Amino acid sequence: MNAEGLRASSPDSTGSTGGWKRYLSTLKYGTYVIFHPFDGFWDLSHERRGSLAAAHTFLALFLLTYVLRLMCTNFQFISAPLQYINIYEQCASLLIPFLVLCVANWGLSTLFDGKGRFRDIYMAMCYALLPYILIQLPLVLISHVISFDEYAYYTVLAGISVLWCVALAFVGLMEVHDYSAGKTVVFVIATVFGAMVILFLVLVFFSLLSDAVGYFVSLYREVVFRLY
Repeated sequence: MNAEGLRASSPDSTGSTGGWKRYLSTLKYGTYVIFHPFDGFWDLSHERRGSLAAAHTFLALFLLTYVLRLMCTNFQFISAPLQYINIYEQCASLLIPFLVLCVANWGLSTLFDGKGRFRDIYMAMCYALLPYILIQLPLVLISHVISFDEYAYYTVLAGISVLWCVALAFVGLMEVHDYSAGKTVVFVIATVFGAMVILFLVLVFFSLLSDAVGYFVSLYREVVFRLY
């Protein structure tokens, strides 16, 4: 077999290398988004500068950072009963509301003439989490080398990380849906209300389902008890 035949039969590594480079590029693009949010979020959705793989990575790192903050921060700065912390419950308590907010935002975008797809909304929300990761992870280490007298600095930095994420999420939704600032405020309020409605309906559904299952289990036991 000649050289051309060998190249044709060998696995194509160019595609995987290109995909890996694009993934790293979209990860790095997150730093541009948080410092240039208006241009960054516009290019993220309209110019395809971001990727779902990077968005998944940021969301996973956000959950990991939250868990590490609870479990590894100096006890002087955060009081968490480690023996009662369930990692899966902690992650679910953040992940489920996050996804519900994305679904509610996407569902209401039709009523508000929004231009963003679910993919764009999810990516914008995930990229908006980056400041929390970049600030809170170092704070976990810093909490072990500073004294309680410097608690104010710790609190300010922690607060900045949260407010920065909220501001980025606001700008991200505004750019994704091509809204004005005023319309985005109304849209965000409607999104929060819609997410609460979705969570309420889900809880009611599972409550009714649990009651129904309990009823049929009790009925089965009663029948078995009377027959045998």
